[in-house]
Amino acid sequence: MAQSVLHPYGAPIPRFKLKQGTELLTDHAGLALVGLALAKFAKVCETLDQAIPKRSGLSMGEIVTAYVGLLCTGKSDFDAIENHRQDGFFAEALGLSAVPAASTLRMQLDAQADGLLPLADELSVALLKNADAPITPLACGLVPLDIDVFTQDNGRTRKEGVSRTYAGTDGFAPIAAYLGQEGWCVALELREGTHFSSRETEYTLERSLPRAQALTAAGLLVRWDSGFHAAQLSHRIEAASVARQVAGGEPIHFLVKGNPRRMDIAALHTQRIDSQALACQPREGKRLWVWESQETCLHQGQTLSHRRIHRLIERTLDVKTGQTLLVPELEYDFWDTTLPESTKPIEVIGLYQDHGTHEQFHSEFKTDLDLERLPSGKFATNDLILSLAGLAYNVLRLMGQSALLSEDAPVRHTAKRRRMKTVMQELIYVSAKLVAHARRKFLNFGRHCPAFVVFERLYGQWSTA
Repeated sequence: MAQSVLHPYGAPIPRFKLKQGTELLTDHAGLALVGLALAKFAKVCETLDQAIPKRSGLSMGEIVTAYVGLLCTGKSDFDAIENHRQDGFFAEALGLSAVPAASTLRMQLDAQADGLLPLADELSVALLKNADAPITPLACGLVPLDIDVFTQDNGRTRKEGVSRTYAGTDGFAPIAAYLGQEGWCVALELREGTHFSSRETEYTLERSLPRAQALTAAGLLVRWDSGFHAAQLSHRIEAASVARQVAGGEPIHFLVKGNPRRMDIAALHTQRIDSQALACQPREGKRLWVWESQETCLHQGQTLSHRRIHRLIERTLDVKTGQTLLVPELEYDFWDTTLPESTKPIEVIGLYQDHGTHEQFHSEFKTDLDLERLPSGKFATNDLILSLAGLAYNVLRLMGQSALLSEDAPVRHTAKRRRMKTVMQELIYVSAKLVAHARRKFLNFGRHCPAFVVFERLYGQWSTA
């Protein structure tokens, strides 16, 4: 007779008999919300089927819906769709006549990449506009539009466009634009790894600024780092601001960190010490000067006047060791902006520091949506996949902002927004049983499902919207 296995506390470890039933169970009931958002707000099938009609097989709208649904479960590889071929709930939740095979998904996206790309970019705008997504401005009243480049490591592959990035890896360097404090994605475009930040970024502005203006009537603040410190881009934003104000809209400001390049910081330090300007001393061994000046930048014969905020930090004490430095350490930064004079220099610096929040959004694409390594070998297809990932990201963000910030949401620490992984854990990966009865279909959730209250409320709101 086999000896029973005991728990460390002395009680026997329970033994279960395993069996497979005939009920249709799912561990991703949240796709019901995804399918509702894609159909009702983004109008994916309605838009794509009119633009790219098909005579046989799955329509282009169903192909795109299936892939976006797959992305919302945190999987980007085409082969992952095979796990849902026999899953009746996946097709039911997303409103598909059938689930495409991995080969079909790959071939259709490859064949229609160029035609789908501009349409896919506008789907996110339709989603956010029709869902009346909240777009929260900054304390200054302006809505931030954060634009930045990040890297994707696709080393040891022969994918089209893979090259050395500024991070020292072989891969891509896509550019993204996020709107509002929620971080809604209004642009996500693929670039080769060696693509410099400011190169051809004026075309990204041409695409992202109209989308941002379509989503909010408030003034905009375009924020980006020193890689975009170029006269051409500043003039582009100013031209868009003038055009918007002529049409009766609010202005568009920019805030860009400058590149000191060959500036003589030691001479600047001497000048500050000799001046009558008052230095702030946050702690012993550290002095800080903040001042501003009026500058102009010239591009194609046109002059743009703007403010320049300067910050110089002098450190004479090593905080870690407490030792006094023989030679002071100097750190100099400056920012160019068209923000009004009412915004104080220290406030301008604070607004730029808040720009760093977007780094979290980059990581959500690469880790939570599984897009560190892109699934296709073709550049155009991968560019399309990033645009569809932007749509999936906005759907998940919309679910999180609508359901996971309320008092009846599953217990989590308080936050202004929930990251993609949290939305997946609390709303997408919810177990339920699909039941057909009296010509109707039901989703039966567990007795102690913590997300049921907010799930039911959100599904009801979106169904009747």
